[in-house]
Amino acid sequence: MKYKWIIFDADETLFHFDNFAGLKHMFAKHDIAFEKQDYDEYQTVNKQLWVEYQNNQITAEQLQTRRFKLWSDRLKISPKDLNKQFLESMAEICQTLPGATELVKYLFDNNVRMAIITNGFVQLQQIRLERTGMLPYFSPVVISELVGVAKPHPTIFQHALVQMGNPDKDKILMVGDTLESDIVGGINFGIDTCWLNHHNKTHPKEITPTFQIRSLDELLNWFKSQ
Repeated sequence: MKYKWIIFDADETLFHFDNFAGLKHMFAKHDIAFEKQDYDEYQTVNKQLWVEYQNNQITAEQLQTRRFKLWSDRLKISPKDLNKQFLESMAEICQTLPGATELVKYLFDNNVRMAIITNGFVQLQQIRLERTGMLPYFSPVVISELVGVAKPHPTIFQHALVQMGNPDKDKILMVGDTLESDIVGGINFGIDTCWLNHHNKTHPKEITPTFQIRSLDELLNWFKSQ
């Protein structure tokens, strides 16, 4: 096999990340029926904050608190506490994507090393890896909140590379579902990329992944054919 290292994104690459379900789960504990209209309102703010975070314009803490400002005012609960409750809810409902466990075990059994680079947050990552049984397979686990920059910034990839022991870049494959962070980040860092294209979208000409797959099962079959 050409690749000795696979770097995975976390959310919607290895793990389901159902924002709406997590928010419904959290607000139910406050006896609030969180509906689609509420979610759309939340996402209008949240999506823009994520763009600013990935562009290094705001910090992880600013993202996590500003997205709950509206609900903080309504419930008289600090945005920091609401964000903590949200991440706890996401941990409670976490599941791996179909094929993730089989893929990871196959790579591990075939002596392929695996790392994670995630723009997700510390509170969720460790507990999710533990609960899904994934923790033993990944080292390093690089979290943007701790590094201080997010994908696609090359600094977070360089940070991971050092922790990986500086392997040859041509032996590394970045696997992720988000073109703007995972694939652009990998391309700019000079490593091969594999776009997990869940919804059969078309990538713009200026962002061309090395490979493109529809599912993790497809990626596993591709590795087995190498």
